[in-house]
Amino acid sequence: MDNKQPYSSQKIMLITIVVAIVLIVVIWPLSMLGKGGAKTDNSDDAELRIQPVARVEMQKAVAISDGKPRDGATIYNSICKACHEAGLAGAPKTGDKPAWAARIATGNAALLKAAINGKNAMPPRGGAADLSDAELKAAVSFLVDKAK
Repeated sequence: MDNKQPYSSQKIMLITIVVAIVLIVVIWPLSMLGKGGAKTDNSDDAELRIQPVARVEMQKAVAISDGKPRDGATIYNSICKACHEAGLAGAPKTGDKPAWAARIATGNAALLKAAINGKNAMPPRGGAADLSDAELKAAVSFLVDKAK
């Protein structure tokens, strides 16, 4: 029985050495590939993979002008309609009598002031800084007429 113990220790030592050699021969060359062996630089691919799925670009709404004042319908269709038709960001929908009733009760002067200075999510002049006060007044009148 004493003879088996050294033999099993030798067997364990032999297996350990074989495993160590296999690891050195197989794994060590693989680990060297990233350090100048084979090219593994995928930075260009990585840049493409982390790009956003979509991009949103905001552009200013522009009402084409020939130098003459634009009427309320033209301004509404090119600028105001984007929010007021769908009721975006809390904008009262065009023609929604209950939503406009309290606003109309304040008077056209108050509505014009809100359009000039902006209110809640609406930027000053509806986001179209080139609109004159007369053009804004025409747009406000157009919206009020739609709600009556």
